[in-house]
Amino acid sequence: MHIMEGFLPAAHAVGWTAASTPFVVVGLKSIAKKVKDEPESKMLLGVSGAFMFVLSALKLPSVTGSSSHPTGTGLGSIIFGPLAMAPVALVVLLFQALLLAHGGITTLGANVFSMGVVGPAVAYFTWRALRKVGAPLGVAVFSAAFIGDLVTYLVTSMQLAFAFPDPVSGFLGSAVKFIGVFAFTQIPIALAEGALTTVIFSYVRSYNRDELVRMGVLRAREVAA
Repeated sequence: MHIMEGFLPAAHAVGWTAASTPFVVVGLKSIAKKVKDEPESKMLLGVSGAFMFVLSALKLPSVTGSSSHPTGTGLGSIIFGPLAMAPVALVVLLFQALLLAHGGITTLGANVFSMGVVGPAVAYFTWRALRKVGAPLGVAVFSAAFIGDLVTYLVTSMQLAFAFPDPVSGFLGSAVKFIGVFAFTQIPIALAEGALTTVIFSYVRSYNRDELVRMGVLRAREVAA
């Protein structure tokens, strides 16, 4: 879930904003460089942002009155790398907070950190690791999106546990409770997101073969595979 407006204590909201800001700044520089080197990638960036916006806006009921949703960060992480996802996530989360009442302004930094920093980083390095050992393309894409989704929710659970530790078991006990709350819905959602990301990546690969090769996402021999 996106942590809702006003839910975090003020000190936590400020702290997560401070933690996320450097990644947003570096991410903007990363995007500017990629677009300068490969102007045609602007369309791919738009597709990645739209994919993130649509998927992460799909709220599904979870237990205890909460909700779960896909993140949509895997596609952009694979194509543009993890740094670019922080500013993209900031824009997506800001629009969702203002237009859909999904998330919030005070919790924007915390939500960017989970969905725009840690999740994309894990998705990207999962993709790179599997590609390095020769995993099939579809397996690498699916795994990146699936694991990136789950890690985003693990980070959110830890953020909530840090803000609201259990009176008896402290941070660890609270984290286990939050993780358990979302596991029932988030695991199947992550599986579905992995499958959908694989399908969308296949379409992107079909129509943007040359750009993906020039950007180093694919090897030349794979565009016709």
